[in-house]
Amino acid sequence: GHPTEAPAAMTHSSVVSRDSIRLAFFISGLNDLDVMSCDLQNAYLNTKCKEKIWFVGGKECGEDQGKVLVIVRALYKLRSTGASWRAALAELLFSLGYKSTKADLDVWVFPAVTEFRMEYYEMLCVYVDNIVAVSAKAKDGI
Repeated sequence: GHPTEAPAAMTHSSVVSRDSIRLAFFISGLNDLDVMSCDLQNAYLNTKCKEKIWFVGGKECGEDQGKVLVIVRALYKLRSTGASWRAALAELLFSLGYKSTKADLDVWVFPAVTEFRMEYYEMLCVYVDNIVAVSAKAKDGI
């Protein structure tokens, strides 16, 4: 293939702001909430590829050697991989009932109630494939 310029909207993956992370820690401290973080392994490999990329299979492709093969999963060095991953994660979080905040699109909230009947919002702060969770039950794996 021949490299082409891709639109920024197709290649951009936003990330949570430093101020949002600070606020999440502040809120957790004020309300005695747990904070947990995780790294989603092989995140990009679970995302569909937005770009149309093909190659001719070599010896390593076995019976598909010489055939035109199309890449259907995102790879780390592709331009659109970050945006594809963010769209897939946003779709999943939305399906689980989380809503993105207006102030920071990478802070996701979900209404919850503590064991003491205090209403609050669980928060997920997303930085590409890293998530910081703020919740009364974060240790239980939201």
